[in-house]
Amino acid sequence: MQTQILQDGRESFEVSVHEATIKSQVVLFAVGAGGQPERYATLMNTLAESGCMIIAPHFDRLASPIPKEEELILRARRLSLALDAFVKPGVTAAGVGHSIGAAILIALAGAQMWLGPGQRIKNITSDSRLTRLSLLATPTAFFQAPGALDAVKVPILAWVGSADNITPPAQTERLAHAMRDLQTVDVRVTDGAGHFTFMDIVPPQATESFPNKQAFLREYSSEVRNFVLG
Repeated sequence: MQTQILQDGRESFEVSVHEATIKSQVVLFAVGAGGQPERYATLMNTLAESGCMIIAPHFDRLASPIPKEEELILRARRLSLALDAFVKPGVTAAGVGHSIGAAILIALAGAQMWLGPGQRIKNITSDSRLTRLSLLATPTAFFQAPGALDAVKVPILAWVGSADNITPPAQTERLAHAMRDLQTVDVRVTDGAGHFTFMDIVPPQATESFPNKQAFLREYSSEVRNFVLG
């Protein structure tokens, strides 16, 4: 993958891009709080080897486990700017995201994002180019307001670990339950996996004890690829 620089107003940001043929499936990858796509090497390589075009913006690490409104808006805007820069008009994309990145993809697919009662984030513009979402360890408390998910109409593959104490399975199951009348959400729960098991390189403060992690990385990456290619 190559790193390219894009402008966002007066600021610039990096985007990792794997270019493929003009008819390739486009994947917009939304990272977690750490902000670095290279931490998901197995997933990125699996998608690239399958001929996907990958667009993965880089972000500064979130300083707090509870992101600020402006941080969420910035990430959403730059994800759409990256699509603007690298795909032609009319081309659609599959969104793949981990943790906070997955939540932002749900918002880009049309959901209302809330920080709390009376605190709706109004400056995230939905992006109709997203036609399916693969969501890994998603924080879903942003979407608990009545009707917050009503506008999301795309197929979803949602994956979480049973030992995730940051975004436990109940959050993903609530998402699926809330959307049961809109479309089917394919929920996968891996026994013993944690929040960072989806990453090749976990954050420095995290510990990883999941057995046969390399096998799991290959397994879930293959399933995401199959879903993306649809």
